[in-house]
Amino acid sequence: MEEKIAYMSKKFEEAGFAFSDNQKRQFYIFYEMLIEKNKVMNLTGITEFEEVVEKHFIDSICLNQVVNLDKKIKILDLGTGAGFPGIPLKIAFPEIKIVLMDSLNKRILFLNEVIEELGLKDIVTVHARAEELARKTEYREQFDICVSRAVANLSTLEEYCLPFVNIGGQFISYKSGEVDNEVEESKKACYLLGGELKGVHKFTLEDSGRSFVMVNKVRKTPKTYPRKAGTPSKSPLK
Repeated sequence: MEEKIAYMSKKFEEAGFAFSDNQKRQFYIFYEMLIEKNKVMNLTGITEFEEVVEKHFIDSICLNQVVNLDKKIKILDLGTGAGFPGIPLKIAFPEIKIVLMDSLNKRILFLNEVIEELGLKDIVTVHARAEELARKTEYREQFDICVSRAVANLSTLEEYCLPFVNIGGQFISYKSGEVDNEVEESKKACYLLGGELKGVHKFTLEDSGRSFVMVNKVRKTPKTYPRKAGTPSKSPLK
């Protein structure tokens, strides 16, 4: 364990992060819980410790390159899956308030175990589909930032995510380095949903190209969006 924590500390420092012993312990316990649960349910294809640190933990917390996370902002992690980027963001930046949303209850139950074990505060889970949750007034246009690492077309993600963002807030999508065509093709959807492309921030992580696509929320999202369950992914707005 000590060797792994030392390796993790080195990698965090190389990426520009300095964490307390407790934060490092939380990251390590999360890793152990992830790998253990992954034996009985499909949470991640990345299981080697070094890869989890680089491709899950550091990738998740690199959001601080484009957003100030040292304050009490309200974030929705949509389609959180195994808890990425939400759990690493909460460990790294304790001031943020975060909601983890996923459509599979088994994943939500696992994340509740993680939250309890790590003693995290101001973080809750919601079992729901985005198309349904976005209709609820307590969630619609209530977040400063909506993030998603989910693998989906950018137009689809905008339809899922922008309805949750308050005017003046942002939707930020975690993407690979090759994102230019996707951004171009999503411009109409962005406009229809009340968004405005702020920009694309590209960076390299362990020789892999990564991008943050940043969309500002400038107008209310029309009530017709998101469309009924399944439609945004089957027929992205064009």
